[in-house]
Amino acid sequence: MITTIRAGISVAMLAGFYVFAFGIVAALAALAAWLWRTYPGGLAVQLSWLVLAVAGGMLLAIWKVARAKPEDPAGVEVTPAQAAELWSQVRAIAAEVGTRAPDEIRLVGEVNAAVTERATLMGLRGGRRTLYLGLPLVQGLTVGQLRAVLAHELGHYSHSHTRLGELSYRGLRTMVATIIQVGEASLTGWLLRGYFRLYLLVHHAVQRRQELEADRAMVRVAGRPAAVSALRELRPLDKAWNYYLDNYVGWGLDSGAAPADIVRRFSDLLAGRGKELAQTRSAAPEAKGSRWDTHPPVAQRIAVIEAEPDPGVPADERPATNLLPHLPEAAAAVEKVTFDFGQLPRVSFEDYTAQAMQARSKRDAELLYRAAAGVAGVPNGSLGTVLDLIEAGRAAQLRDALTPRSPDPDARLVAELRNALSTALAEVGSAHFVHSWSGPPTIVGRNGSELDVQPLIHMLASRPPDVATVRVSLTAMGVSLT
Repeated sequence: MITTIRAGISVAMLAGFYVFAFGIVAALAALAAWLWRTYPGGLAVQLSWLVLAVAGGMLLAIWKVARAKPEDPAGVEVTPAQAAELWSQVRAIAAEVGTRAPDEIRLVGEVNAAVTERATLMGLRGGRRTLYLGLPLVQGLTVGQLRAVLAHELGHYSHSHTRLGELSYRGLRTMVATIIQVGEASLTGWLLRGYFRLYLLVHHAVQRRQELEADRAMVRVAGRPAAVSALRELRPLDKAWNYYLDNYVGWGLDSGAAPADIVRRFSDLLAGRGKELAQTRSAAPEAKGSRWDTHPPVAQRIAVIEAEPDPGVPADERPATNLLPHLPEAAAAVEKVTFDFGQLPRVSFEDYTAQAMQARSKRDAELLYRAAAGVAGVPNGSLGTVLDLIEAGRAAQLRDALTPRSPDPDARLVAELRNALSTALAEVGSAHFVHSWSGPPTIVGRNGSELDVQPLIHMLASRPPDVATVRVSLTAMGVSLT
């Protein structure tokens, strides 16, 4: 009841924005009329133009949002024929929470789940329902945990939380568009921004209470253990997905290729990074929140769940991907609508890592070669130039030219030498970079064991350096020093 009252207040405040906005226009118009009667002239003209500009800006914003067509639903639809057990679970859970099942389920490429409803008549009449289910989320959960997530989302339907979704969405868009049209820095814009912030405070407070109501549905359907573990799993999965996108997908795009099979192979990262996931999972859940948050802190949500009676639902530890029998096809379809790499060729992660690491290592080596060219006074540097400088006792000059601001210039020089030697060996096929799901890429020799250039580094760092032996060794392995 309290949430319903607050939702009503939120809608009233949404309507109040227009009353407030046009109230400002009416007040300015009244002031302009008084000025025309009392002090006709420049100030009255300026204020009149301001009234017309503000009123026109608000009407234009309302007209634009009213004419805007609904956005196409995101993701890829999965039909009952493609995932019969998933649909069976969703329909059964909908019945348990006392609501109508969604009309469609759409898979998306993010760690999230959400529901929408295109209600009409100001939310009085229900409309088409869509359940959005993140495929990376499914890849990291058990069936029991996924049932808890589904119960939470369908619980929003049973409490009519989605009825005002379309209205609120368009209202927020109208507010933002109005503030932009009248000018954020203007007096009118400043007043409207203040009202907008007040509205968001009320709106987000309503959303936080709705989340707690939906959490109680999780417990009734999936049981306390599954509900708590599902909540605790969301943060590790979200961090893992972002880490995956940054360190496995996006990091090497400048090498001229892009990885293939991105969505499906997120499962490989989850398996390879199990230790890191366990550490994130074991951390205390977030306890502090902000009044601007749309969700309560996880610790508060868990406390609410723990206070609910446990129905004793048996645990279902099967991977949630069991509910999607055509996972590779679904992952490929989701990937197609989620990632756009333009004309870049798509290669396997193994080839992508090798190609990107070689390109990155080569760029780093070029920095060393340019520094060597500057010290040697030649137009272009190479590995041979670096070896010549070290043999001539000018390693310190090379170090200072390469690392003028490094806290440990000697270590930096050694690292750059190691990279240059490894890159040169990879260039001629004596070594290659290997992809890993459990750690950073490694470089291995022809025999498959990790390449060790440390003996060569020792020769270069000895006093005096044994550069001649290093040259012979590299040449024997096919490296061109020039």
